[in-house]
Formats: sequence, C-alpha cells, structure tokens
Amino acid sequence: MLYSMGPASMLLMNVILNWESVRNNGFFAKDPDKQKLAFIRYNWFLLTANCYFIVDMMWGVLYEYRDIPGIFPFTYSFTVFYFIFMLLTMLTWTRFIVAYLDKSGRRSSKLLLYGVWVMVSIGIVCLMLNHFYQFMFSFNDAHEYIGEVGRNVSFILQIVFYVVITLYMLHVANRTAGRQRFRYHAVAVTSIVLGLFLVFQIIYAFLPSYSVGLMLGICLVHSFVQSGEKKEKEIHDNISAAMAEDYEVIFYIEIATGEYLTFAESQKYSSLNANATGRDFFREAIESIDDCVYPDDQEYAKSFYDKESMLKNLESRRSFSFKYRVMVDGKPRFFLFTVMRESNDQFLIFYEKDIEDELMAEKQQKENQKKTITFGQIAESLASNYDDIYYVNIDDSSYVSYQVNNIYGQLEINDSGKDFFSEAIDKLPRIVYGQDCEQVTDFLDKDSMISAMESRKRRSMDYRIMVSGRLEYVRMTVRKSSDGTHFIIGIENVDKEIRKEKQHFRELKAEKALARRDELTGVKNKTAYKELEESVQENMDRGMDYLSFALVVCDTNNLKQINDTLGHTAGDEYIKETSQILCDIFVHSPVFRVGGDEFAVFLRGNDYEARYELMEKLRGQMLANKREGKGVILAAGMAEYNPETDSFVSDIFERADKEMYEDKQRLKGEIL
Repeated sequence: MLYSMGPASMLLMNVILNWESVRNNGFFAKDPDKQKLAFIRYNWFLLTANCYFIVDMMWGVLYEYRDIPGIFPFTYSFTVFYFIFMLLTMLTWTRFIVAYLDKSGRRSSKLLLYGVWVMVSIGIVCLMLNHFYQFMFSFNDAHEYIGEVGRNVSFILQIVFYVVITLYMLHVANRTAGRQRFRYHAVAVTSIVLGLFLVFQIIYAFLPSYSVGLMLGICLVHSFVQSGEKKEKEIHDNISAAMAEDYEVIFYIEIATGEYLTFAESQKYSSLNANATGRDFFREAIESIDDCVYPDDQEYAKSFYDKESMLKNLESRRSFSFKYRVMVDGKPRFFLFTVMRESNDQFLIFYEKDIEDELMAEKQQKENQKKTITFGQIAESLASNYDDIYYVNIDDSSYVSYQVNNIYGQLEINDSGKDFFSEAIDKLPRIVYGQDCEQVTDFLDKDSMISAMESRKRRSMDYRIMVSGRLEYVRMTVRKSSDGTHFIIGIENVDKEIRKEKQHFRELKAEKALARRDELTGVKNKTAYKELEESVQENMDRGMDYLSFALVVCDTNNLKQINDTLGHTAGDEYIKETSQILCDIFVHSPVFRVGGDEFAVFLRGNDYEARYELMEKLRGQMLANKREGKGVILAAGMAEYNPETDSFVSDIFERADKEMYEDKQRLKGEIL
C-alpha cells in the first residue's frame, strides 16, 4: 500500500497543477492552428501521465493482495497496462515536442515521430506475445512479480530514445537565442529526466521511480515553459489590445503558408464584408479588393498584396505603409495600411486604420492657417527669438540687418552693406573669442554655406564673444528665405542656457559617478555591477556571441576574525588593501565591490587575453602572504563566457563563485 501512495500523490499534484491548462485548451479542436495544436498535444501527454499514475497506483494496491486467487488476473492485467501507458507517455511527449517546435517556427524532424510509433507498436506486440512467451515479465507460483530480460531491453530502448530527443532539443536550442533557447533547454532537461528515472526503475523495480520522473518533468515544463509563455502571451495581448484601439483590424499572417488570424475587428470593418480568417491572406485580400476598394484605387491597392512584392518592400526595414480609399457605407474613406515583420521573421503583422478624419482635420488646419497667419506675423515671431537678424542676398552678398526693439519682436533696420561675408570676417577678431575665430570663419565662408544649405533647412553653431571683458556664448542660425534668394541669419545670446546645461551635465556626471562608486574602497559598487550585468545580458539575449569576457569572483579570508579582535577600523583597512591588490593586478578591467568582503572583476581586452597569467599572479601572491603570515588572504575563482552553453550572466558568476569557494578551502587547508 505504501507503494501506491507515490503515484497517488503524483496524480493529485498533476491535476492541481495543470487543471487550468486542460480546461482552457481541451483535447480536440476543429482545424487547430499550430499554437493551439501544441497545447492540445501537451494535454494528451498530461492525460496519459494521469492514466499511468492511476495504473501504477492500482498495481501497488493489487500486488499487496496478489496471493488471493481472484485478484491475481487483475494484477496481471494492470501489469500489462503499466507497460502500455509507459509507452504512451513517451509517444505523447514526442508528439508534443514535434508540435511545439512547429509552433515556434522550427521544422521538427519527422524521424522522431516515426521512431516513437515503431517503438510503441513493437512494445505492444511484445506485451501481447508475453502471454505465451514470458520474456517481458512473469509471476512465480507465489504470484510474485519477476522482471524478465525483455523488460530491461524495453526500458533501455526507451532511455536511448529519450537521450536522442534530448540531444536533438539541445541542437535546436543552440541555434536559437533568448528566452526561447532557455525553454528548449528546459524541454531537453525534461526528456533526460524521464530517461534517468527509467534507469532508476530498472534498478529499483518495486519503487514508483518513473512516476516521480514524470511528475518532475511536468513540473519543469510548467515552471520554465508554460509559465513563461503564458506571461508573454498576456503581455502580447495587452499590447495588442491597446494597439487595437487605434486600428480597425489587425491580421497575424504566417509568411510560408499565408494562413492568418484576425486579432481585433471593429464594426466599421465588419461592414466591408471582407474575410475575417482564412487559409491564404494574400489571395483572399486581392479577391476582396474589387468589392471593398474605391474603383480608382483598385489597381494601386492590388500591387501591394502580392507576397513577393510585400516581402521585397520589407527588405532592409522593419515596416512600410501605404494608403488608399476604401468604400465604407457607400462612401470612400482613406485607410492607412501598415505591414511589419514579427521578430522571428515567420509572421507578418498587418494593420488597417481609418485616417479619413485625420486627413480632413489636417487639411482644414492648413486652410485656417493660410487665412489667419500672414508672412509678416511669422517674420515678427521669428525675430523675437534673436538679438540681430541679417537678410543677405545670395547672389551679390548685399545685406540688411534688423534689430529687435521690444519684447513683441517688432523689427527696425539697424544697418546695411554691400558684402556681408567679407565685412563679417573683418569684424571677427574684434568681437569673437580668439580660439573660436577660425571655426566662425569657416562657418561664414559663402561657398561652404551655399553648399551646406542645399541639403538642409537650417544650420547653426555656438561660439563665444567678449562682452565687457567677459566671455558669453551666442548662437548663429542660418535659414533660406522661402523663394531661395536670401539667407536669413539670426544671432541670439544663449550664454545662460549653455552655462546652465554645462553645469547640469557636470553635476549629473558627478552624481552618477558617486552613486556607482564604493565609498570605502573607491572601486565600483554593486549598483554599477548590476548595470554592467544587465547590459551584457541584453547582448547575450540578442545573440551577440562574439563577446569575449570572463568574471573573477573574490572573497577575503579572516575578515570576521580581524573585526572581532582588532576592530572594524582594521577590517576596513583590510578591505581597502584587498581592493588595491585587485586594481594593481587587473589594471585594464573594472573592479566591483559587490558585498561586504566580496569583489568581482570583469575581465576584457588585454586582461582577458592574459587571464590565466593574472590569476596565477594573484594566487601566488596570496600563497606568499599566507606563508609569511602578513598581508591580505584572498580566495578567487574565474569563469569564462561560453556562447555555446551560457544563457545568463548569473550562470558565469555562479561558476566563478564555485571555483572561488574551492580556492578558499585550499587556502584554509594546511597543505598549500
């Protein structure tokens, strides 16, 4: 009876853990998409696991009473079912993996399906033949269960198959990046867990080992695959729902097949009688154009819905948009259509937005501006921003200068001349600060100004002038007149603005540096390390595997003893001496104090190339300190980033920390 308690508890845990998933997705769906099919296949795996738990539990109960003649036939039958449902868990797990890879855009190997079907079929035939030739299992005269050679062979073949699945999933994971790579690793680990507990089942025939392995595998999938995807789906749905408020409809299109789903559909879109879902977005979109699109725009609209043309328009850019008129309630309205690729390049997202009201509002606004705003008002408004304005003829360089005479920007003529550029350059040494003269001279070169203004609307520069013996910043801005015949050059005093910005920048820089600096040692602190870790993790998630770095984790020995015997002041000096040693050895790498007596070093560049020599130097110095009985005793461990196996910076840190701990034990030992 004690045997039965194991699978019974596994059954209860599985039902509680996955009840919501089974209820929401069920076991059947008419024409399911790949996303839905993966959920359905997983539910079948959960169902067969539950059946196995039930059979395993009942076998334990019946085996307790095997000596009762009327019970023994049931014991034999449940033994057969035990093997059958073990095979079925392998079958449904493999079918889930194939569907999961297809859902993620990875074409799975059909050999996995063929292989598992062959193994299940052979297993069932062997169980049928076992009734006549007992090579899988048997019972002696006392009705005691005996595992025969065929049982072990069957288990070993299943173990090999789980190893094959594991290797295949690891291969797929290594060709993927980010969170999906982590999930593929979780599926691979689950497969090896199932195989591992089959090994235990061979060794300990009268323990429910495989039941434990099944439940452990289900927990791994729930924790590291389902939960992550559920959270991402919730985020995706929230974002899509927010975007849907601005769009009439959003299509989610598989590029390879053309199959599509409609995420959101407004009443206005429904009135168009267009297809909501279907098998071929590109074909059905073209077919609907004759019924939905304004006749004059139909040929133009059709040019965008050819798959090859749409993909060509997306080359070298994330998205593109186009617009044409759609018939809504018998009236043409302009719609904006936007197409973008999803991050995995397997799907397109297609948005439709009614922009008729926006276009009409923009048109009305322009008409109102023409009626109410005169050129003179624009000029006066522009002038209010400047202290002096020069109106320079581009052909002959003649000019008129204006000066603002009140706070409302009213202009009055201040001066005029025949050659603005030569006169301005002559006056520069008397007005402009010496170090800026050459820069201003280059800026006021007529040919350079004409060339620069051909490709831009405005050009400006900041420089310093002498005012009552004091340097002040001014800004010169150049624009062309609307007819292109004159330069409009404005001069404004920006001294307070620039000095305030410079002061703010200095304060901000000092504040940021202080916030990331350890007060005791002067090296970078834990906040700075976390920022570095997040930056490196982002590069790893993007698949930037070309990065080369290593982490060194260090921990001082005997700090508590020093604090207790010599006081915290001595302990602080001990920590500062530790920091100085690390800075002296790892000259080209940042050092971080990440805890009370814990340090981390991010090795890069020259230090990374010489990492082994530097570590030997550090450890050699520590051994010398210990022999001489003076100086810092510091344990250290190093781990390198391996793009083939490492998904998280924390994994690298943990390896270095483990090596550091081993070094600490060596330092504490008597033999060095």
